[in-house]
Amino acid sequence: MSSDQPPPLAKPFWRRGLAGFLDFITVFFGGGYAIGAATGQTTQDGFNLTGGPALLLFALIVLYFYLGWKVVGGTLWQRILGAR
Repeated sequence: MSSDQPPPLAKPFWRRGLAGFLDFITVFFGGGYAIGAATGQTTQDGFNLTGGPALLLFALIVLYFYLGWKVVGGTLWQRILGAR
């Protein structure tokens, strides 16, 4: 007899897709507003990043997903929705 177990089933696509979408929205608005507040680029309607702060937000989004997927073992919404 073999002790091999079948591989675990992949999580449904809707969970993984929704988690990715909500992660992006969370980091974009949360990080964008935090960077905007720190650099004085907030407006009446939220934030308006240009130049270096906009690049910093882009780098923050990439770093968030890299750390979530490769280092930590799941992003915030992947853990909440059980998509990891």
